Amino acid sequence: MENGFVDLKQYVPGVEVDVRYATAHNLAGHPLAGYRAEKAISTVEAAEALRKAFALAQQLGYGMLIYDAYRPQKAVDDFVRWSEQPENGTTKAEFYPALEKTQLFPLGYIARKSGHSRGSTIDLTLTRDGKPVDMGGDFDLMDERSHHNDPGLTDEQEKHRRVLCAIMAYAGFAPYECEWWHYRLMKEPHPDCYFDFDIV
Repeated sequence: MENGFVDLKQYVPGVEVDVRYATAHNLAGHPLAGYRAEKAISTVEAAEALRKAFALAQQLGYGMLIYDAYRPQKAVDDFVRWSEQPENGTTKAEFYPALEKTQLFPLGYIARKSGHSRGSTIDLTLTRDGKPVDMGGDFDLMDERSHHNDPGLTDEQEKHRRVLCAIMAYAGFAPYECEWWHYRLMKEPHPDCYFDFDIV
């Protein structure tokens, strides 16, 4: 493990992980470069904040499921290469049904320099009884339905998003308006550093 980084499942006992980018179940349709293990890791500072968030979630009757945290720069570069390849349709229906690959960068769903590579951004959702709650759209759905202010949400979906946002804000995380699952530690320790070590 890189110095100053920790395994979130070990550091915050009780959180669950489903690291999609270490598998083929993701936007690119293959495990991304640098994901050599299905682990969610982050800076110690982000892990400490997540521990605080998780404690509050538990008090409110929820669990937490982490989809991604630190992301090597080589994985981001892998996304870039994928975006430049011809469309084969294998992941479009699930992850970007209303868009074309060429729109994903301009619309802000993917970045050539990701905050995840700084080590203090976490993608996650709330759970009940071990299952993700209904957020009105799945993780990594590149669509307006994933925006925090989407007008098409049911009352229950809106409540779940609002609760997650409040929990994460309490712990010092800021949301990303286009992705309900994406939270960045506001006082991140490496605001200008993009790491590239593998997850092992």
